[in-house]
Amino acid sequence: MFRKILIANRGEIACRVIDTAHKLGIRCVAVYSEADANARHVRLADEAFLLGPAASKDSYLRADKILAIAKQSGAEAIHPGYGFLSENEDFARACAEAGVVFIGPPVPAIEAMGSKSAAKKIMQHAGVPLVPGYHGDDQSDATLAAESAKIGYPQLLKAAYGGGGKGMRVVWNADEFVPALASARREAKASFGNDKMLLERYLTKPRHVEIQVFADNHGNAVYLAERDCSIQRRHQKVIEEAPAPNFTPAQRQAMGEAAVKAAQAIDYRGAGTVEFLFDEDGAFYFMEMNTRLQVEHPVTEMITGQDLVQWQLLVAAGEKLPLSQQQIQLDGHAIEVRVYAEDPDNDFLPATGKLTYLRQPEHSRHVRVDTGVVEHDEVTPYYDPMIAKLIVWDESRDRAISRMLRALDDYRIAGVTTNLGFLTSLVEHPAFKAAELDTNFINKHQASLFAPAHNQQSQALLLAALYIVSKQQAPSCQTASSPWQFSHGWRLNETPSLNLELKLGDDKQLINVAAQQQHYSLTLNGQTLDCQASLNGDELSAILAGHRMKVRVSQYQDTISVFIKHQRYDIVYQTEVATVTDAADNAGSLTAPMNGTIVAVLCQPEQQVQAGETLVIMEAMKMEYAIKAPKAGTVNAVFYAAGDLVKDGAQLVDFSPEEA
Repeated sequence: MFRKILIANRGEIACRVIDTAHKLGIRCVAVYSEADANARHVRLADEAFLLGPAASKDSYLRADKILAIAKQSGAEAIHPGYGFLSENEDFARACAEAGVVFIGPPVPAIEAMGSKSAAKKIMQHAGVPLVPGYHGDDQSDATLAAESAKIGYPQLLKAAYGGGGKGMRVVWNADEFVPALASARREAKASFGNDKMLLERYLTKPRHVEIQVFADNHGNAVYLAERDCSIQRRHQKVIEEAPAPNFTPAQRQAMGEAAVKAAQAIDYRGAGTVEFLFDEDGAFYFMEMNTRLQVEHPVTEMITGQDLVQWQLLVAAGEKLPLSQQQIQLDGHAIEVRVYAEDPDNDFLPATGKLTYLRQPEHSRHVRVDTGVVEHDEVTPYYDPMIAKLIVWDESRDRAISRMLRALDDYRIAGVTTNLGFLTSLVEHPAFKAAELDTNFINKHQASLFAPAHNQQSQALLLAALYIVSKQQAPSCQTASSPWQFSHGWRLNETPSLNLELKLGDDKQLINVAAQQQHYSLTLNGQTLDCQASLNGDELSAILAGHRMKVRVSQYQDTISVFIKHQRYDIVYQTEVATVTDAADNAGSLTAPMNGTIVAVLCQPEQQVQAGETLVIMEAMKMEYAIKAPKAGTVNAVFYAAGDLVKDGAQLVDFSPEEA
């Protein structure tokens, strides 16, 4: 076994690898960018080396620097994690040439599966079922358009060297093909340095079911059951579970044996995942093979009791697989959700900012959190905005769902917008509970998934007021009637009271708080309630007009976050009246939704445009965003060109709408 390894990655997967390596007595070397100087994976490692600036191309994609650090530190092997260089055949080849073990498959296997079109040809020759499509080398617009017409609609445009939903577009009719192809090519080129595309028929109600495979250097190959990853947005997985619901042992065996056949066809070694589309008629089709450990591998670990990172290290060190196919047993059901810094109500726009408050569910046999962040870390625009993976296990799927809902309630984050509320809506949705799954689940149930949450704003405001007055009490005072317990003014011979101006969203409210003995009278919108409250750390125990409740509350600067179940209410405690800019001052400006890079400018000064016409395309968090004209009008000025970096809120275009 290795004595020291280098982890060529960051975030939760780097922390995950370090955890297993340390259990095996292996020392770990971390690498980091300037943006990650104080990251969790850096602190967990035995030693760490700076790679360069924040941008991935200057840090985590610098194969030459990573190899030099491996040699300098005495690392015998490199674990690439997933993403970055994990499926880069040139990096794997360079490792071999430098005498450093690459903890992954052989170079020819990576090359074979690195191109989705080449992989389809290999799988076809190996007898693995394929979805009808075009995987050829002729990439001219005319050929692709002709092949598109042959395949029929709907169809999927997919980057041949892609992954993670990048460079993918669903085309519903012939009119959409040309603009979708141009957009997918741009995104593929930016993300993977290659804009080769493949086309395939888009199944309207497929499930995404994948098989975890493992092979060693001694001729052994096994599959460790399947995972259902059908719940996706933008072709990126949101919920994964194992085993797949409503999946028979015969289907598991057929798909598992096909996956092993796929691995053997390319003389595979180590961990890999063969992904299939599982149609409603029971047929399945090869989609792609990921030649690395998957993000969702924990659900497989939870139902098999195996440590897949340990298996990777054993195989890379030349040892045999720990178990034969007959020895692999399944137990219970596991579900994983990906906790992201993003805004589901704004087309899942990635979010950035400081994690001002972070409380995770308690780890147990039933609950696991894989994360690369701690409280006060920054979610930056440079990398994928995943905060953590939350995994639960129980004896049945129904019980696992109940575990997940409780764990989501216990997961509390402030400082950035997250998808925690949306994840709760997904997991508690009747169709999910009934295992009515397909890759179009979110779009199909959009109305109910994005329905307005139960309005608890008034309750949140009252709880914030109780938090303020509870926090302002002096520890030495014994009675809540003492006027010295308030930081605000009071009047002699009158009940101590104060007015709190609180802002929730765009709504400002004035709450009067009167203290009498151990009770408070809170007046909001002309209604007065008798309340009690006590604060223990971040837990507020309150009684609102006879309703007893416990909630978690955090405060960062002037923002108080109240957590009521899975909903978070950010309330600004205004001690001064803030200056508000007249909205008319910004009329006609189109601004950047977040930090990013201008990809294309599709308008020019004095140009007449129609409502909804795309004016600028920008890229952020590895995704493209179209800035469109809100109304018909005239472009007065364009302030950026393709390739320019822009900050959140920067004015991109000066625009004058047509007069009504």
